[in-house]
Amino acid sequence: MHIKNLVEAGKPIQDASRAIVMLHGRGVSADDILSLKMHLPLHDYHIVAPQAMHYTWYPYSFMAPIEQNEPWLSSALELLSNTVHQINEGGIPNNKIVILGFSQGACLTLEFSTRMAQRWGGVIAFTGGLIGDKIYTEHYSGNFQKTPVFISNSNNDPHVPLKRSEDTKSLMKKLGAEVTLEVYPNRPHTILKEELLSASKVLNSL
Repeated sequence: MHIKNLVEAGKPIQDASRAIVMLHGRGVSADDILSLKMHLPLHDYHIVAPQAMHYTWYPYSFMAPIEQNEPWLSSALELLSNTVHQINEGGIPNNKIVILGFSQGACLTLEFSTRMAQRWGGVIAFTGGLIGDKIYTEHYSGNFQKTPVFISNSNNDPHVPLKRSEDTKSLMKKLGAEVTLEVYPNRPHTILKEELLSASKVLNSL
């Protein structure tokens, strides 16, 4: 489904000691999510933004039954795994890699990092939750080893119910993550300055 199409920015990987993978939302591009670098402390990060085929990681709602989003979801997870492996081959370990996404990309960020729970540099999900018509706890294992996780949402987001973000926080905490969930009343489906400031704390802590 997805082919390897990576947009890279920031510090060259051979000169960087930390990296970030940035996942765009539905209907937009890798270049769109890369525009966040102007608002985040990424001057010494190697930055990689994969591009989804047809501008979407999976075709239906993240809360649809998982089989409805296959094989796109598995393909997206495989692409993300390969992207992380490429960064590893460049000399940067997972505990120095931050995974970040917005909306559909945020859901993929949380799904990928939690299926592979380990010490990541950080996880940043601007409006997201774990994927599926329910949370399938059997899909997740490992130990985050106190990985800092930032999740944001609104109390009435049209795409991501707050309850799913709350349940995601609970599961990730059980797997050893240090999770912050910030809720912004009546916030539209976007990224606020306050969210960028909270994300910056994760990025500066690495």
